[in-house]
Parts: sequence; structure tokens; C-alpha cells
Amino acid sequence: MTVWTRIKLAFAAFFTILFKGRLPAALQRADRAETPAQPAAAESDGRAVQLLALLQREGRLIDFVLEDLAAYSDAQIGAAARDVHAGCRRVLERYVTLEAILPGREGEAVTVGGDQPIDPAAFHLVGNVAGQPPFRGTLVHPGWRASRVQLPPLGTTDRTIVTPAEIELA
Repeated sequence: MTVWTRIKLAFAAFFTILFKGRLPAALQRADRAETPAQPAAAESDGRAVQLLALLQREGRLIDFVLEDLAAYSDAQIGAAARDVHAGCRRVLERYVTLEAILPGREGEAVTVGGDQPIDPAAFHLVGNVAGQPPFRGTLVHPGWRASRVQLPPLGTTDRTIVTPAEIELA
């Protein structure tokens, strides 16, 4: 490469960076493929939609949650909730293993933070939180941890579709 070619490239680089905020195409390496962080986000979004789709397919969860229940009696809502509950439970049993974060029953006395640091993602302390661990209190909810998640492979079609529109043909 001659001196004049290098000077030309230097000027092109200087002004392209100054005014466009990037290297000129001639100076970008062909083997450097820029990989945006979106594929991981797209995978995560696809999995969230997939779980919604499974809960909708088996338990009609979305239909139930989005329905205006004011027009229905408590007995009708209870009957519908029983079906939704059974379907959603089947999805969880099939694809997810949940385990309690804390053993014990709600209302029992518990102590946390004595032998291990308190993970704020795993423990939500409420009430008079003062001082240093260990903290003693009453178990309000044991919490859930997903120890296994095995969803089916993601499809290659539109991953934003939770449930397709259903059309009955005459």
C-alpha cells in the first residue's frame, strides 16, 4: 500500500468517524461480524411467549384473565377457574419443576440469614426490617424456585403468536 493510499484512507477514516460516527466501509474488516445482543433477547422473548401459549392452550389462562367477570356469578367463575387451574397445572407439571425456597408451612416461625447471606432475589423481608441478620419472623409464603424448565423446541414461525385466531368454516 502506497503512502498516498494510506493518507487517503486516513482522511476518509477521520472524516467518516467525525461526521458519521463509524469507520468507512473500506476500513471495516470483513471477518468481523457484529453480533447484536438481540438474539438472546429474542430467544428469551420467544420462550416467554411460548410459556404463555402453553398456558393458554391447556388452561385458557389468557382468556380467563382478560374476560370481564362482572357479568358472571361466583359459581360460574368458580367452575371456570377449576378448568383453568387444572389445565395450567398440567403445563407446570409437564414442563417445569418447582421447589419451595424455604421448607415449612405458612404461619410457621422461620430464621433466615444465620448461616448464609440473604439473597434478595430469593427472600422478600416485610414488616419491621431492622438490624443485621439473622432475621426471625413468620413465613408468609415459602417462595418458588424453578429447578427444571424443559420447554419444547421453539418453532420457526412467528414467535409473537400466543394463540392463533380460530375460524370455523361452514
